Amino acid sequence: MNQTENERNYSADRYRTPDGAPADIVIFTITKQEKRPGKKSLPLRELKVLLIRRKAWPFQGMWALPGGFSKETETMEVTARRELEEETGVNDVHLEYLGVYSEPGRDPRGWIISHAYCALVNEALLAHRQAADDAEEVGLFPVDEALDKMELAFDHRTIVRDAYSSIREQMLTSTIAKQFLPERFTLGELQQVIRTVVPGFEEHNFIRKITSTQSRKGIVEEVKDTNGSPLTSVEYSQRPAQLYRFTGYEPPLSIYG
Repeated sequence: MNQTENERNYSADRYRTPDGAPADIVIFTITKQEKRPGKKSLPLRELKVLLIRRKAWPFQGMWALPGGFSKETETMEVTARRELEEETGVNDVHLEYLGVYSEPGRDPRGWIISHAYCALVNEALLAHRQAADDAEEVGLFPVDEALDKMELAFDHRTIVRDAYSSIREQMLTSTIAKQFLPERFTLGELQQVIRTVVPGFEEHNFIRKITSTQSRKGIVEEVKDTNGSPLTSVEYSQRPAQLYRFTGYEPPLSIYG
């Protein structure tokens, strides 16, 4: 049997296809709020997730992740970006694929298989967020509140929980923290950003490990002036604290290292 015969005998009617393939997007950010003037302490930082309030059935009026159905002319990533902009006004963010969600009965409209994406972005990129298209309202909510206290539409609590696990791993295995820090920062600020995403993070040798590696090429380096003297800051402490910056080095990860 040749290829032409195979093509002639094939019929898509023999196979059941999903009733829709939407993309859902989990956008996390870290909000920053300065404490009262004159108080020497780090600002308040909180991890939040972006949600929309649905305009229509199903789950009308409930909070959900931004997203929508893919078109035949789109890839899933293109769908995710289009839906994110249509429903929230947010665009030009780095999205990473999270996974597929296909639990039977997850959507009352039929057999709906969703592809989820997630991102951890700077709050400034969300400054002009606004509800549009299928969204009645758009807002930022503390992750703990979204997971423990809110009733989310569809299986979006599961997707948010999985995305939260993913970004915690990224925070500990990459330099993603730099998106939430100024170019020059103290190690106290860096630790606070990490703990905002990974509350249980404790590393007693943090300073030694973050400033040097086995190859003596650090992830961060001390900031110095033109004379080679260390630059310090008293913005968040009574005593001068050394300023650092990221070097651009991304250490390779290995289970054998």
